[in-house]
Amino acid sequence: MRPTKIWANLVVKDVENTRNFYTKLGFKSNEGRNKAKELTSFLIGDDDFVVHFFAHDPFKDATKGEVADLTRGNELIFTLWADSKEEADAWAIEVRNAGGTIFSEPAEFGKGYYGFGFSDPDGHKWNVFHM
Repeated sequence: MRPTKIWANLVVKDVENTRNFYTKLGFKSNEGRNKAKELTSFLIGDDDFVVHFFAHDPFKDATKGEVADLTRGNELIFTLWADSKEEADAWAIEVRNAGGTIFSEPAEFGKGYYGFGFSDPDGHKWNVFHM
């Protein structure tokens, strides 16, 4: 087997709120994949990594199981590249302005590593990282 594409599927409480949050951050909409109240989708980075954000019920039906409660634990963390410390700091401001939560303030993490961590309104975690 040789996969040619990978994407992420996450569950959200409010698709429209999620759409607004990631649009405010400047994420590129994955046109043709958005379905009003069921799904919003974005293309991220130079390789257009796809992240779908599904409403709770369609996601639960598709996975045939329970949905994780992100207030009680973590599922994964995506990392976004920043070209400089200044760009990472600018991202932190944008995340706050869009309604995200900074759980790790911008700082150095050892020699040559700089970044911060945030979560979206549903608790999905992201790093913005420069090295």
